[in-house]
Amino acid sequence: MPQPQQPHYLIELYTPKPAWLRLPASDRQAFLDAIAQAMAGMAEQGIELLTLAETDAGIDQASHHRYLGIWRFAGRQARDALLAGIAASGWYAYFDHLNAACGTGDMPQHLRALQAVQGS
Repeated sequence: MPQPQQPHYLIELYTPKPAWLRLPASDRQAFLDAIAQAMAGMAEQGIELLTLAETDAGIDQASHHRYLGIWRFAGRQARDALLAGIAASGWYAYFDHLNAACGTGDMPQHLRALQAVQGS
């Protein structure tokens, strides 16, 4: 019997590049309309958007990125499908973008991993 998929998570941090800032408003809108259309049906693919928002620059150790997205996925395959779609859309040409992904974990597991870190 196959093992059930474990949830995966993705955090995106991004800031518009000069290429986005130079893009005419009508081209920006066409690009964003295509993104919105591509995102239709995400739930059926095991993709759940938790939030897309501007980052809070007023916190300690704040990221320099202007926006963030947080996603939850039914499994790695759904996560990888979203990442492939982002790359195929041309998004990275317009946004300075950073991804962080992980599976599911808990505090004791995380503390053990931190304790076990070895120097390089």
